[in-house]
This record gives sequence, C-alpha cells and structure tokens, in this order.
Amino acid sequence: MGGGVRLRFDPHVHTGASYDARGSVDAVLARCRDQGLDAVAITDHDTAVAARRAVTRQDRYGVLIVPGVEISTADGHLLALGVSTDPPTGCPFARTVEWIRDRGGLAVVPHPFQRSRHGVEGGALTDCDGIETFNAWAVTGVQNRRAAVLARQRDYPALGGSDAHHPSAVGTAYTEVRTADETVDAVLDAVAAGRCQAVGSSYPLRASLRKYAAAVGRWVRSDDGAPGPSQARSPGT
Repeated sequence: MGGGVRLRFDPHVHTGASYDARGSVDAVLARCRDQGLDAVAITDHDTAVAARRAVTRQDRYGVLIVPGVEISTADGHLLALGVSTDPPTGCPFARTVEWIRDRGGLAVVPHPFQRSRHGVEGGALTDCDGIETFNAWAVTGVQNRRAAVLARQRDYPALGGSDAHHPSAVGTAYTEVRTADETVDAVLDAVAAGRCQAVGSSYPLRASLRKYAAAVGRWVRSDDGAPGPSQARSPGT
C-alpha cells in the first residue's frame, strides 16, 4: 500500500439504534479504543442518530468517527459512508447511490450475494464506490470470495468490516487505509482511490450460524423477502 498514515478503520458497526443490535454508543466507542482501531463508521439500519451522537464523543475515546448509515434499498442493503442524514428507504439501488453521492458520501455494498441478510445481487449492483469483500459474519467464506472476485473484476475498492451487532464484535474485521492525514475526508478519499485492503478474521462458526438462523427467520417472516421498513431504536448513551 505504500507510505502515508495507516489507519485501522472498521466501516460497518451497529449500535442499539439498530433493531437487531445491542450496545450503547459509549460501549461501542470504548471497544474501538480497546481494539486499537483508529476510525469507525457507525452504520445503523436506516438511521444516523447514533452516528451523529458518536461524532460528539470521538475526542473522549480517541477514535475518528466516520458518520454513516446502512440503507435498506429495494435491492438490498447499502452502506452510506460519510453521511449523517437519515435516508429514504425502499428506493432502487441506483437512486440510493445517487442520494449518497449527492451528500458527499461513498456508497459501499456490504455482504453482497447473501440474500438472507439482504445482500445486493450482482445483477442489481450497477455502480458503487466500494465492496465489502470481507464480512466477519460470513458463515463459510464463499460469499466473501465471490465479493472479492466481483471487486477485482469491476475494479472497486475492497473493504473489510466487522458488521458488529454487539460491542464485543467490533474490530473483528476491518479495513486498513492509507491516508494523507487522520480526517474523515482523508479516509473517504483514500477508500475512493482504492488505498485500502480488507483485514481480519471471521466469527466462530457457532456464533455465525446463530446469526444466520436469526436472519433467515426474519427474512421468512417478511412478506416477500425484501428489506423491510426501518425499525430503528434509540441508541442509548
């Protein structure tokens, strides 16, 4: 990756503001500090309320906060990095990418191909700014490998993320970023330019299977398997 400042950045972390996650903003940031992360993106489902709160507390924990949100599009989930506005939901993938870019953010596709987790399929993935090629919750690693192949074929930046839904999982996987300096703009510029690589490990198989089973249950209970409406909660303190 060459010279520059190297940062350990987890771009995919949830707090209790997500309907399927636990943990306060403070608990997540404390875990980031303890794990030696330099930067983190709080990406709750369809709400940036916890991300906005985290920005006000970053100095307390010495962790750079990249605001973000995981958006439920009509075609699957999409990370908006660098965006602190609550998004519209249920819109087509391409239109949501435009919405993110109009606000100066990056559109990164998390866990593609994983339908039970609302991953975007290759056919719907027409344009984006990056692919999560290593998601720590992948059960077998097959879909991570498919994501890595897609990123190489289309020359998209490759990111790794913990997809943490509990503070204890933060930093299991992350993205190593080479930046000009330690600012949000520098991190986003580096990711957009592909000065990044996925790093980390998967969760234990038993934990991954439990999460997979829960995700399948939510998907089966939905009307048609499509991403449902936002079920955001208060992020706590």
